[in-house]
Amino acid sequence: MRQARARAATNRTQRSQLRTALRKVRSATGSEAQAAYAEAIKLLDRAGKKNIIHKNAAARHKSRLAKLVSGQAGKK
Repeated sequence: MRQARARAATNRTQRSQLRTALRKVRSATGSEAQAAYAEAIKLLDRAGKKNIIHKNAAARHKSRLAKLVSGQAGKK
């Protein structure tokens, strides 16, 4: 039971960090978006690997963010 609570707390923290990183990418523009995107990719890969989110969900988020960031770069 203690182990489950500790892991749940860790997962909650990591999921929160991931969501924050995703929000930062969506709200950023230009070079800020590139930096935020790189950070979000790291967190998505880690979350997918540790089953915090499903690995296909991580891949889907990465794909959509890449499309968003490249679209912003093209609008300049």
